[in-house]
Amino acid sequence: MSKTISPHVIEVSERDFQRDVIDRSREVPVVVDFWAPWCGPCRILGPVLEKLAEEFKGAFLLAKVNTEENPNLAAQLGIMSIPNVMLFRDGRVVDQFIGALPEHEVREFLRRHCPSKADQLVAEGNRLQEKGDVAAARQAYEQALAIDSEHAGAHLGLARLALIEGREEEVERHLAAIPPLAPERVEAEHIREALAFQQECRAAGGEDACRRRLTEKPDDLDARYGLACCLAAAGRYKDALEEFLAIVRRDKTYRDEAARKAMLTIFNIVGERSELAEEYRTKLAWTLY
Repeated sequence: MSKTISPHVIEVSERDFQRDVIDRSREVPVVVDFWAPWCGPCRILGPVLEKLAEEFKGAFLLAKVNTEENPNLAAQLGIMSIPNVMLFRDGRVVDQFIGALPEHEVREFLRRHCPSKADQLVAEGNRLQEKGDVAAARQAYEQALAIDSEHAGAHLGLARLALIEGREEEVERHLAAIPPLAPERVEAEHIREALAFQQECRAAGGEDACRRRLTEKPDDLDARYGLACCLAAAGRYKDALEEFLAIVRRDKTYRDEAARKAMLTIFNIVGERSELAEEYRTKLAWTLY
């Protein structure tokens, strides 16, 4: 008979496997940890899985199988190396990994198949933000943080909202809460780059002030740079690239090549392989040639 370690963790043998893993996986995802007492990496991975099982609060059931005590079951499932983690849904294996992965990689493996309540709230917040319902999106992100104060996706969502509303200290606070190895870190750096554009825009007096200065003096590169930063901060990247490119055409060395570097930053934000990046990378190359 299987042994209950906690509400979310059980020990399973050959006799219980059909009931506690195969059948149970039709109700909730079951993560099976094949391990052995002599296995060093198993002793590293096991506590990580148990910690995450508690953190996910029932989004999956962790079933631990001692391969020393259940060799026939291990052989039947083709276990050649341990630790081996298999994820069962609807009675079958849908994903697996071998070896003691770092905690952040294990967490991402689980989130792909077993979203926690916090994960679900963040997904809802993202959907609401895309629809433009900022207040409801913020509420969803904050609810996610109330469940999991370290949820990188929730911090990222709140950083996006704070950027839109110009609350720079709040942007920095949420970005700082995102771990360096988290998948959200890439977008977090893009937000940090956009924040720099926002700061340059404010220092230049804002979009309207920059446009007025350019009307009076079209060769004012400081005003044009400020305008370009305002456009980038607002997410109007094509318009911003045009203005930055105009500066490069007039003075390639302006502010230690600030316009060229800003264009590279936008390429990074919109995606190095995007059509917009490809178009303006070519234009920039011709300008610099």
